[in-house]
Formats: sequence, C-alpha cells, structure tokens
Amino acid sequence: MNSRFLENALFALRNIFRQRARAVANLLAIALGVAGLIVVGGFVQDIFVQLGEAIIHGQTGHVQISKEGFQRVGLRSPEKYLIEKPELIRSQLKAMPGTSAVLSRINFTGTLNNGRRDLGVLGEGIEADLESQLTGIYVRYTEGRALRDGDKYGMVIGQGVAKSLDLAPGDRVAMVVSLSEGAVNTLDFEVIGIFQTFSKDFDARAVRITLPDAGELFGTSAVHKIIMVLNETGQSSAAASAVRDLLQKDGMEVTLWHELSDFYTKTIDLYDRQFGVMRLIILMMVLLSVSNTINMTLFERTREFGTIMAIGSPPSAVFSQIILEGVLVGACGAVRGMALGVIAAWGISAIGIPMPPPPNANIGYTAYIRVAIDSVLIAGLIGWVATILASILPARRASRLSVVDALRHGL
Repeated sequence: MNSRFLENALFALRNIFRQRARAVANLLAIALGVAGLIVVGGFVQDIFVQLGEAIIHGQTGHVQISKEGFQRVGLRSPEKYLIEKPELIRSQLKAMPGTSAVLSRINFTGTLNNGRRDLGVLGEGIEADLESQLTGIYVRYTEGRALRDGDKYGMVIGQGVAKSLDLAPGDRVAMVVSLSEGAVNTLDFEVIGIFQTFSKDFDARAVRITLPDAGELFGTSAVHKIIMVLNETGQSSAAASAVRDLLQKDGMEVTLWHELSDFYTKTIDLYDRQFGVMRLIILMMVLLSVSNTINMTLFERTREFGTIMAIGSPPSAVFSQIILEGVLVGACGAVRGMALGVIAAWGISAIGIPMPPPPNANIGYTAYIRVAIDSVLIAGLIGWVATILASILPARRASRLSVVDALRHGL
C-alpha cells in the first residue's frame, strides 16, 4: 500500500515538473496567497494588540473590581458604590499569581472652572506613582509632567480639557463636585501637566488628581474601583474568573478591560469582518489562478489520459492522479508561502510601519507584523485546501473523457 502510494506520488511529481514554467507559476500563486494571508493577518493582529494595550495602560487596567452596579450607573450616585475597606481586597489581589500591581481609584464627575468659564469633566483620584508605572509609553505629556503622590492639590488634565479652558502648567483651577443630599464641595488645584492618550474623547473630558485629594474632596477614605494590572494580557480572563470566585460573596462585580471599551469591541468586530473578506478574496485568487493553470496543463495532456484509460486504467485512476498532483502542488506551495510570509513579516517588523492616528485617536503608532504559529498554519492550510479544491473540477472533467476522443485530441 505504502509502496504503491509512493510510486504514485513520484509519478505525480514528475508530471508536475514536466512543465516547469507552469509548475513555478502554480507554486508562486499559492505561495503569494499564503504569504499575503500571513502578512495581512499579522498586521491586523498587531492592531488588536496595540489598541488593547493602549486601552489597558492608558485607562482601564486589566481587571476592575467595583461594587455591583457601579459600572452601569455608579457615576450618577457615586456615594452609593464605595468600597469601604479597599486594603483588605487589595492584599488578597496582590497575592494572586500573575499580578503586577493593584491600584485604587475614585471616579467622579464635576465642573472645572478657570475663572472665566466652566467645563464638565470626568475625574479620577489616582495613586499617582503607581499609575505612572501602569501608563508607561501609552500616556504622553505634551506639557508639564506626570502627577506624583506628593503633589498636594496638583492636577493633570487631558489635552482637550486644556484647549477648552485655555490652560497651561502652573495655572490655577477650581474643581466643583456634588456630594450626597445636594451638598457641594470645591477645591483649588494647580495644573501640573497636560496629557495625551490614544482617545480624543477621553482627553476632552479627563482630569486626574491624587487619591488623598479626591478623598478630601469627597470626605471619604473609601474608593470606587480597584484596578488589577497583570504581567500578561492573555491572563486577563483567568484572573477575572479567580477574582470572581474570591469576591463572589462580597457584592462586587469584576469587569474585564475589553468589556469597558465599546470602541475596542466595535473596532475588533470591524477588522475581523474586513479580514474575513480579504481571506475570501485571496482564496478566490488562488483558486482561479491554480484552476486556470491546471486546466491548461490537462488540456495538453488529454491524449495521455486517453492512453491511460485505453490500456485498462479506470477513470477513477485519472481522477485520483490529478487530485494527488493538486495535493502535492498545494503542499509545496503552502510550505513555501509560510516560509515567505514569515520572512516578509520579520523583515517588515524590523523596519516598522509608521501609522497615522486611528479614528477618534490622538496618537499615531508604529505597526508591526505579528507572527503566530496558529495563524501561519491556518494560512498554509487555506492555500493547500484552495489548491485541492481548484483541482477537483478539472480532474472530474478529465476522468469523464471519451477514450476515442481523447486519443484523437490534437490530430
């Protein structure tokens, strides 16, 4: 059985390379299709990763823990959703494997006044030094510097807030917030820095002050959110599940970073659909190219097929032989395409692709081509399957030839 298959395979290889130009054209079409899938897929995957990391490190962290209902309606009545003893939960979260840092935040809405006009803002009381470690390169300071824990009554503001109120580092502003039962509190702050994230909408309303100042503003030592930062983004779902098991009896809700960003979810859905269409287009290009080459080759081999059937071979033998040739061509082309795609991905990534800011974003970035084993194998499989599918119709047509007509072909 194995010996017979080996003989057929060797015979198929000889047939494939009898017409070297067409064999090379076939292999090139398959290889370019597979390489294209790898490069485009790696580019799209890089968009997903970089956008996700910008959201995580610029705004959300990997996992957020808050009182049940805070994520939906908490900013309407923030005093109802305070975590009274955050240190107990924080110590439990820090002990979990894979945790890089645990931060506390107070979230609030308020009005910022520069002495001439007001602007409604979304504020955060943060642990400034820890937040600086979280944000890293994903939050840029266009003027001034980042907030520090020792900045008493210091504030950093988004670029959009600075433009709206014509503020610069060193300017004084008043923050006015509403407390429970209709009370109002206000504190004066000095602008320390102006930051820029990937999101224009966030920068147009965001201000940050230190956690102690936020506590003084609201007269509380409690917090609204506890933020987990992990060593690896891929650990997010497992970490969230473990935190839910840990805090399920405490009336807490655990939210993953991508559940907090509608923009990210919609962007991923958009690019997934676009890449799906691109895969289909590449598949059709490979199918048509390979099918055309195979049809031309089989047309020239019509008398050969007639001779094979005339000496007693059944039509199924002709069909099997052509399909086997397609299998071998597809495998060779797919392997070459995977190698070409990986080399192209590495070469492009070594240079980088300067990208303009995405829609609704402030900051451009450098794109790369991410090579993942599963993506490379899937691309190779698509190229291989496309070649086999392209061989079926010509093989079926060749196996149904009349022996007499086939032998007289070309005379």
